[in-house]
This record gives sequence, C-alpha cells and structure tokens, in this order.
Amino acid sequence: MISPPRELRASLPAELRGLRRDGARLCVVERASGRITHTIVARMGEQLAPGDLLVLNSSRTLPAALRVHRAGGQAVQLRPGALRESEWDALAVETVPPHRNIPLERGETLRARGGLLLRVIEPRSDAPLLWRMSVEGGDALRTLLSDGEPIRYSYVPNPVPLEHYQTVYAGAPGSVETPSAGRHLTWELLGELRRRGVDLTDIVLHCGLSSFQDDDVDLQKPLIEERFDIGTVAAERINRAARVIAVGTSVIRTLETAVDHRGDVQPMSGWTPLVITPRTRLQVVDALLTGLHEPPATHLDMLGALLDVALLERAYAEVRERGYLWHEFGDAMLIL
Repeated sequence: MISPPRELRASLPAELRGLRRDGARLCVVERASGRITHTIVARMGEQLAPGDLLVLNSSRTLPAALRVHRAGGQAVQLRPGALRESEWDALAVETVPPHRNIPLERGETLRARGGLLLRVIEPRSDAPLLWRMSVEGGDALRTLLSDGEPIRYSYVPNPVPLEHYQTVYAGAPGSVETPSAGRHLTWELLGELRRRGVDLTDIVLHCGLSSFQDDDVDLQKPLIEERFDIGTVAAERINRAARVIAVGTSVIRTLETAVDHRGDVQPMSGWTPLVITPRTRLQVVDALLTGLHEPPATHLDMLGALLDVALLERAYAEVRERGYLWHEFGDAMLIL
C-alpha cells in the first residue's frame, strides 16, 4: 500500500475548512459482497440497523507535547508514550520541526514550568527511543494542562486549538493523541442513530503515540501498552449486541483485550499490550468506523484483521482517486 500525496494529508479539521465534523467523506466497505460505496459521515445511519451497538472511546486528549529544559539550558520537547502516576515513558525531540529525536543522559533532570521535575532513568529496551522518567516534583497533569500543546506532525504546520482534537463526548483525560475516528461524530448524528435503534456505549483507552519521529523505528511498528477501562454497563451492552461496531482501532484493542474464553467481554481496567495483526481472529468486534492511515501504521495491521488485504487495498485506491483526506483531521471509512 502506498502513502497518499502530501496534498491529501489533512492540515485542518473539517470544522476549520467550512464543514461540519460529520460532513467528512465516508467510504463504506462491505466485506461480504466486496462492494465499496461513498457517502458522508452524517449519513452513516443508513448503513446501520436496529440492534447494532456503536462503541465509543471517551478518552479526552491532553496537550501532551511539553517543553522542558536540560541542566545546560537546552530546550527539549517531551512526547509521552505512556503516562503513569509517578513515571513517564517519553520521546525527547527538538522543539521545532522536524522534531528529530534528542539523546538524553541517564540520571539527568529535566525541568518544566511550575516546578515539575523529570529524572531520566533509562531507554526502554523494547522501544529504545522512549525514555523512562520518574516524576519527582510538581503536578504532571496540571503542568501538561497549563503548559503543554497538542502533539502535531509536519502535515499540520500551524497550531490547532485543543478543542478540535477532542471528540464531542470526551470524558476522562489521558490520551496523548486523539482517538480520531470519533472526531467525526456529532451530537446530532448520535441522536439520529439512537432514533434508528442503534445503541451507544463507551469504553476508555488512553491513546499513545502514533509515531516515534524516526522512519526506521516506525517501520518496525512498535506498539506499547495503553491504559484502558471497561465498565460493567458497557460490557453488558457489548455482550448482548446484535453487531458490535468499534469507533476507532483503540476500541478494537480494548475489547479484544477484555474478552474471555466464551467470547464475552469482561468489565476490567489496566494496561493492554495486545498487538492485533492480520493473523488475529477478532472475537468481539464485527465492524469498524476508522480514519485513513498511512503505512506502516499499526492501525493498518488492525484493519487486516477485519477484511481481506486485497479489498482493503482496493478501498484505499478508491479514496486516493477521490481525494479523500488522511490522518486525524481527514475523512473516514466504515468497514461492515
């Protein structure tokens, strides 16, 4: 699969391009028939049926790119891949594009505004560009909220306000990058789906980094653990649904982590290391609303667990030809 040309990488969200969020284009891929059609997200209900369950990821996105200073005064941007109460696993990159990785020293202390101190422990052995850091002073969450900014990549050249990285139903803060598939959904669309008999529920998975800012490392497709939570009510609704439609690959990772030997989802919380590939047999998820992803993204591997690679490549060829936009501010695909 080839990457889209630069002009198809969305640099602004739909609502800053004169559209509604649910005005984004939607490619509908029907696995059983191999049929591919095109519509907009606002008309997604026409593809669903009473008894279907839409599972949302209600994690709220943090302004997770944080400027800190080394002992010699050099400014560094930290991009956490995993946020724990007293420890981060984070990239250290340049503060300006192209945000190349910066090697750190074991034991050195990084200082942020507000008194937050982070002591470098060591690089992670399974993801060597991520540095383990202990939080030794200040309030990490408060510092991110006051001084951080949304993580963005070269295809988003200008800052975009944090509100545009949030889904309309975002709740618990914790994602360092947005659960972007749900960004397309509006309260009006969700209300219409309910009127059609489509049920809704939510889980939480705090999304990590989509890129390690290094082409060679990204080609290895590292996927580190992410924190999740599935409540009792959500598990009950999922287990009795006629068809489970995940809104985003983060929902697939969460539900397939929590399934038991009977195929039922259990209420639970924790950290999931699950990696889903085209060889994975999904036990819970029947369909998926997703954004458009570039190779070698792990999101594409997850799509391979849902549908035949040839059909996926044909769908991606069609959306390229029709000028669909990629990435978190781009268009969408519904795989049924």
